[in-house]
Amino acid sequence: MRIGLYPGTFDPITYGHTDIIRRATLLVDKLVIGVAINRDKGPLFDLEERVEMIEEECASLAKDTGTEIVAHPFENLLIDCAHDVGARVIVRGLRAVADFEYEFQMVGMNRALDDSVETVFLMADARRQAIASKLVKEIARLNGDVSKFVPPAVNEKLLAKLGR
Repeated sequence: MRIGLYPGTFDPITYGHTDIIRRATLLVDKLVIGVAINRDKGPLFDLEERVEMIEEECASLAKDTGTEIVAHPFENLLIDCAHDVGARVIVRGLRAVADFEYEFQMVGMNRALDDSVETVFLMADARRQAIASKLVKEIARLNGDVSKFVPPAVNEKLLAKLGR
């Protein structure tokens, strides 16, 4: 069984994320969505909320694609998380050239730690390249409409979290 790991904070999950998830399901039999516990980032949504949103959004994707998709919180090194879930492939989404520079460094470090785990980059769909969770939260905080960037259930949760 080919197991892939798609890591991130997913605070919140966006259409950019679901685009990468959908395409990653074509490459693996099981896709683990690694939900990073990153206390330094101070996420808007707590871990349980982020996992719940991922599970809700990925349920239909898993059914449509026939690929098992599971959310897996982690707080250790990415390469250790890959070992924990049995992943031989790490999936990373790229939006722009700026993403590549950072990701290139990460691949180098991960390969130095374990060169048996490959990293695969998927370019975000052109319509989704500008979407970033950080920007979505900022737009929502300033009363902007983010409904074209996140699924409806996530939009509702985001507005509720912001008191609207």
